[in-house]
Amino acid sequence: MRLRITVLALVAALVAGACSGNDARSLEGAAAQIFAGDCAAGGGSTVTVYSGRSENLIGPILKAFSCETGTDVSVRWGSSTDLALLLVEEGDRTAADVFLSRSPGPVGFLESKDQLGTIDADVLARSAIENRSKSGTWVGFSGRKRVLVHSLDAVAPDDLPRSVFDLTDERYRDRVAIPATNGSFLDWFTVFRDQHGTDIATRWLDDMVANGARYYPNNRSIVDAAGRGEIDMGLVNHYYQYQEAAAAGDRHRAANHSFDDDDIGSLLIITAATVTASSENRQAANELIAYLLSEPVQSYLTTETLEYPLAAGVAPAAVLPPLKALEVGTVDFDTLGGGFEESIAIIEASGILNE
Repeated sequence: MRLRITVLALVAALVAGACSGNDARSLEGAAAQIFAGDCAAGGGSTVTVYSGRSENLIGPILKAFSCETGTDVSVRWGSSTDLALLLVEEGDRTAADVFLSRSPGPVGFLESKDQLGTIDADVLARSAIENRSKSGTWVGFSGRKRVLVHSLDAVAPDDLPRSVFDLTDERYRDRVAIPATNGSFLDWFTVFRDQHGTDIATRWLDDMVANGARYYPNNRSIVDAAGRGEIDMGLVNHYYQYQEAAAAGDRHRAANHSFDDDDIGSLLIITAATVTASSENRQAANELIAYLLSEPVQSYLTTETLEYPLAAGVAPAAVLPPLKALEVGTVDFDTLGGGFEESIAIIEASGILNE
């Protein structure tokens, strides 16, 4: 019942937006970083996107796509989890042609519910094989590495752990923050279960709670808290620390720490795109996904958000360290959809949301 209420609330709260190739002769602002030419005349086609990635990041990409191709884009914004639940609720009645997810867990969930179509082979080929589905149902377009952000004033270098399993030790009592309701944490925990087994992953989370782990609603709130000394350390995506450091300079007293290369705490989590099974605009949907994997968009993503680009041979932003994380190719995300709901139940049962 709780999940159904979430979906219905989402339907009431969201309003579709649109970008049109006829809106202006050329683009301005962030969208112009992607496409600086004159806008094409509208061709009458429309693609509908359900986006679990934020409007301030994806909006300029969709405007650039619409301007360059003349295809209108209708968008429904929301969290990846809630939009995945909505797609299942709507079934073959959904208007969505493309689903963009902040992480692959909701995509795996949709695949387990037979809600995904296949992406054209030539589009999939734009991304390395380890960054796309074996069955062709999704493709990754940017990556976020899991790290431990820590206070520079409260945590000495020799006090940093080598593994997430170390964080249950007594010396880390009351010092670690977890973004337990965040989509990327949910995906990470689902992969944790897949790699180490549900019993071990559940025991780790229960031990973290028993050791005084503190709940924060998202990655950015943990990075902010570490930067001002409110919490010693926390599990987050890598790019929030770089963004906060760039904005606040020396006032932000935190840094990222990577666990050992083969540790589950160093997982690279990808953002994923797919065509829905019921799409009636498959050509436009595939054109949009190909656009996400193009050089201008990949460069924009790594420059704008400091994520890792996953296609078109684009180099990561200079501030980002080389990837040495547990690679996506070692994890079969296609098998994780059935574990998505179970991970939610385990996280809720742990009591971390009360900490």
